[in-house]
Amino acid sequence: MITVARESRGLTQLELAEKLNLSTSQMSRIEQDFTEVGEQHLKALSTVLNYPESFFYQVGENLPPALALRKRNKVAQKVMLPIEAEVNIYRLNIEKLLKAMGDVDFQLPVLDCEKLGSPAESARRLRKLWKMEKGMIPNLTQLLEENGFYVIAFDFNTERVDGMSIVANRTQPVVFSNKRSLGDRQRFTLAYELGHLVMHLQTNPSFTRDISHEANEFAAEFLMPEKDIRADFKDGVTINLLADLKRKWKVSMQALLYRANDIGVITDNQKRYLVNQFNSMNIRRREPAELDIPREQPMMLRDLITKYKNKQRLNVKQLALFFNSSEDEFLSKYS
Repeated sequence: MITVARESRGLTQLELAEKLNLSTSQMSRIEQDFTEVGEQHLKALSTVLNYPESFFYQVGENLPPALALRKRNKVAQKVMLPIEAEVNIYRLNIEKLLKAMGDVDFQLPVLDCEKLGSPAESARRLRKLWKMEKGMIPNLTQLLEENGFYVIAFDFNTERVDGMSIVANRTQPVVFSNKRSLGDRQRFTLAYELGHLVMHLQTNPSFTRDISHEANEFAAEFLMPEKDIRADFKDGVTINLLADLKRKWKVSMQALLYRANDIGVITDNQKRYLVNQFNSMNIRRREPAELDIPREQPMMLRDLITKYKNKQRLNVKQLALFFNSSEDEFLSKYS
């Protein structure tokens, strides 16, 4: 828990050691549990890292995110470590809350795309399993929460990481999206993470498979079913059409362009031509603001916390202590 706390604050062992007036080797021995943490060190850790002493007594390991995460090609470890530490803190809090409220085992759908034939078929099966209506998904976050997935939006302090997933209590999926992402990117990220969870988490895919590409294929079909979207491209694909369809499908213009190419509506040359148009109009990195899709707001975790608070008749300070957090940090995460 000392390691989790340190990494969540973006500190190296050397930086924390200096703040505590310790050598790096002393700090390393403390984190590896080779040296007992005395009362003086515990108080200093609590002060420097801004966590109550109870934080360090939590039982649990620092788990890696489930499978691949949606990010840019290269993200420095210094950027990733605080994100993964924060994700684990959320996981520990959710596990504690679920236990307090009466833990219910979650049954994750398993849709092995290798057995089913393709990631797109896995997406179609899930839409059928969840009895979804045809066409656009009005609120993907709500859909996930209605089917038992916890969705959390928080600031990764970088735009290079879009989202990741972790499993609480061995079975409960928790999906994270970056608060800095625009609504269309948020939705595709959630669909991407969903694809990983249902296709890969329990099927042990071989290392030779490109599971990130499979998750992208799943997300495209789940958000833009070929059967429903094909008619929208019947008169050809233009920049203006992509702008109109962005409003309809709540995905980016580029996602729509790639979808048109994936389902054979346009050729690779036509796709390259339209990508060049994106570049010449300077809208490839940032599509027009007037087309922005509102971010979806998760509700399930906040509602469960409120339910627990009312059940136990706790004030905010007491609730923060339950989560081994300061009041300010608790409010910033969960209010």
